[in-house]
Amino acid sequence: MSATITTVGLDADDTLWHNETLFRLTHDRFSALLAGVADPAEVEARLAEVEKRNLRLYGYGVKGFTLSMIETAMELSDGEAPPAVIREILAAGREMLTEPVEPLPGVERCLAALSVRYRLVLITKGDLLHQEQKLAASGLGDLFAAVEIVSEKDASTYERVFARHGSGAAEAVMCGNSMRSDILPAIAAGAYGAHVPYPLTWAHEVADAPVDHPRFVELVSIEDLPAWIADIS
Repeated sequence: MSATITTVGLDADDTLWHNETLFRLTHDRFSALLAGVADPAEVEARLAEVEKRNLRLYGYGVKGFTLSMIETAMELSDGEAPPAVIREILAAGREMLTEPVEPLPGVERCLAALSVRYRLVLITKGDLLHQEQKLAASGLGDLFAAVEIVSEKDASTYERVFARHGSGAAEAVMCGNSMRSDILPAIAAGAYGAHVPYPLTWAHEVADAPVDHPRFVELVSIEDLPAWIADIS
């Protein structure tokens, strides 16, 4: 199989730098805060419910997550969450927003190699300001020809982005850690999907891999991406 590849889309969080690890640590901190109100399993289940309910209102990112933690605390305490708990939740959210950003191993080499031959497009969900800040802090911004911070990743998103910044989805590769957001909709749009797993995955992003699809590959590391793209093109 050979193909013409002109454009490479890359996810940001947990593909280029750590993200879910920070969320998991904050989950643990939140459960400890509410230890006198509910056991950790109940806190996690209720928070997952509230987050899912709020996605259409707040979108993805730390700010929406912080609001969902406050709402969960209020629900579990029948509206009686102490001010100290709310202050601690807000402090946790601020710390997440100011956490240093460091590219994952091999990311900088991979992007530098790809940028010589292809247009690189960052395609990420989340809060606009925070994602822009993380990209700037990562030192990777100059390697991208374009940045798209979107409210949702579906097939129409990839069709639009790859038409705007490349020669269409058929000549594009999307690389990311989320099967649900990075791989399946990109393939549905006609692009190639390169899945690079991250040790932790948010339950909302879990989906079955299209293992028999000719445009899908699972890579051990993002450092394998340039060679794989060279092979298919």
